[in-house]
Amino acid sequence: MKGIARYFMLLALIWVILGMVWGLQMAATHDHTLAPAHAHLNLVGWVTFAIFAFYYHLVPAAASGLLPKLHLALAVSGVVLMIPGIAMVLTRKGETLAQIGSLLTLFSMMLFALVVWRSAAKSTPGGAI
Repeated sequence: MKGIARYFMLLALIWVILGMVWGLQMAATHDHTLAPAHAHLNLVGWVTFAIFAFYYHLVPAAASGLLPKLHLALAVSGVVLMIPGIAMVLTRKGETLAQIGSLLTLFSMMLFALVVWRSAAKSTPGGAI
């Protein structure tokens, strides 16, 4: 695995390790107040980043150009803002960070959909999907 796929996979591994450590901390303290933020870190961080990594690895043509780089930047920004933002919502310290992170995560997924659409169109005879 190399290029953008490698970055997504390395980040997926970072997110899942952080999520597991956080889960163990919640279990040890018997305080599961932040469980929804922990769950989002595992799902959006680990699962979606791993899926992105596998797609870019399996479809190398999709990994070239500016869009995949922008996708990576939006995806990372989304997780970095959304997870603490959800924790802030759960502790009643505001919703803005969660909202911004969620929007960035949505934009990231929409951009990934565009990357997939474009790479599928390129690989189909006549450019149709």
